[in-house]
Amino acid sequence: MTLLLAFGLTLIAATLLSARAERSVLSMAVLFAAAGFLLGPGVAGIIGQHRDDNLTFRLTQAALFAVLFTDGMQAHVPHHRSAVLLPTRALLIGLPLTVALNALVCRYVAGLAWAPAWLVAICLGPTDPVLASAIVGRRTVPRRLRSLLNVESGFNDGLAFPALAALLAIQRGGTSGLGKLGLELVGGLGIGIAIALSVVLLCRVRFLEATEAYRPLLGFGAGVCVFATAVKTGGNEYLAAFAAGLTLAFTAGPLRKSFDRFNRSLAELLKLAALLMFGLLITPGLFVRTSLGGYAAAVLMLVAVRPLALGVALARAGLDRREWITAAWFGPKGFASVVYGLLVLHSGVAGARPAASLIGVVVTMSIVAHSSTDVLIARWFEQKEGPKADRPHPAAGEQADDPDDSAAHA
Repeated sequence: MTLLLAFGLTLIAATLLSARAERSVLSMAVLFAAAGFLLGPGVAGIIGQHRDDNLTFRLTQAALFAVLFTDGMQAHVPHHRSAVLLPTRALLIGLPLTVALNALVCRYVAGLAWAPAWLVAICLGPTDPVLASAIVGRRTVPRRLRSLLNVESGFNDGLAFPALAALLAIQRGGTSGLGKLGLELVGGLGIGIAIALSVVLLCRVRFLEATEAYRPLLGFGAGVCVFATAVKTGGNEYLAAFAAGLTLAFTAGPLRKSFDRFNRSLAELLKLAALLMFGLLITPGLFVRTSLGGYAAAVLMLVAVRPLALGVALARAGLDRREWITAAWFGPKGFASVVYGLLVLHSGVAGARPAASLIGVVVTMSIVAHSSTDVLIARWFEQKEGPKADRPHPAAGEQADDPDDSAAHA
């Protein structure tokens, strides 16, 4: 009950401060993570007896699924080529390059052995859809940049997971099972698309009709079915979540708004609860135990690796200087990294604990750094672009789509 009371009080306080937070460097993510840290065993000890890593993992898993599902529904239908090409290049070139550079930093700067270095690299490769939504949801940010960050953060979680599972299997003395992992990816996509389409088709049956009050629950029901089916069949639930959300965004028509309203509120609650739980697991001892090499590696992974990777991935993509700087900087680490870090911690493989500790340090630094700069970045675009900021900026050789097209709301 103490934990539940702490969440309720933090929710009330953070909600009453939310308007001020939007105008400052504060954010709801920082407030909840800080509340967990301050109330946890490392500081005040008010919730000192609660150390259930499994509960944290399950809650974070549910929150990540809900956020990816909602992000997919909020994605806009691309009307220009760069809306597809930019995230594709970021995923197929930028993500593998980010993981490789992370591994080098962990090995030669943090001093980890190669196996845990690759584990950390994979866990910190994906960007976080929750923190990225702080930029994606702002109209002052150019539309194609929002699309890049939205689609990239939605897909890279599911793409990194098979690599992590394969490496953990190898370290346990088994085989990578690449065929099985490929089926997991394809299965997740298929489950998400099939269930979402089924719900949309059922809504078009004349005999079936949902009332206005219950219509938002259809989207929630679809999400529950996707999650349960993916877990039951071994499909990738995170990729299934984003695929289902995208399918609903493209096919649900007017029903999309009804589905989105309830799911967005639920995803926000799960996200904030998971951040509070994550804060409880972060203690001052974690930062004391981290070596100077670990801190140097963390800083490099946050401020140097992504710019280098995206510099290669998005070369000659037509982004202007402000767009590239924002995309390069705003590669926050969050839910996916926490979930994968807990998987590493509980795996029992060699070097699991120091790897998980470094992941915790990087995620904490990322939450503070990226959640504290989204408002500044949005204001930067607003000052530079003014009312033109919401217009798409065509890449070289492309024509801009209609300025009146609806933008993403993540």
